[in-house]
Amino acid sequence: MDVAALGVMVPMVLFICAAVVWIYLRKFENMERMSMIEKGMDPKSFRLNRIHDTSIALRASLLLIGAGVGLLMGYFLDSTFYMEEVAYFSMLFIFGGLGLGASYLIEEKKIKEENRIR
Repeated sequence: MDVAALGVMVPMVLFICAAVVWIYLRKFENMERMSMIEKGMDPKSFRLNRIHDTSIALRASLLLIGAGVGLLMGYFLDSTFYMEEVAYFSMLFIFGGLGLGASYLIEEKKIKEENRIR
């Protein structure tokens, strides 16, 4: 098989497999919900695993913001001090880590507020 054809087929097969998995998950979730209704149970009371967690989005967004600022700072250091690759990688990791640290602090503050309200 040609390398170019393989390079096109691999993403197509991965996309098709992901779609099939998603369809089957939705099908089995619907079957589970229907069996709960048949037994007289309320399906909304068993949605504990479906609570919307915003911490993942917060973590990802602050990581990407930190990485973007890190790349910008790396470019500034490279153009000013001719540091080449070292500036990009070091600033990327430093500011990405700062973004993750900021998300941790925000999540901890949010958890403390929720515990104080209860």
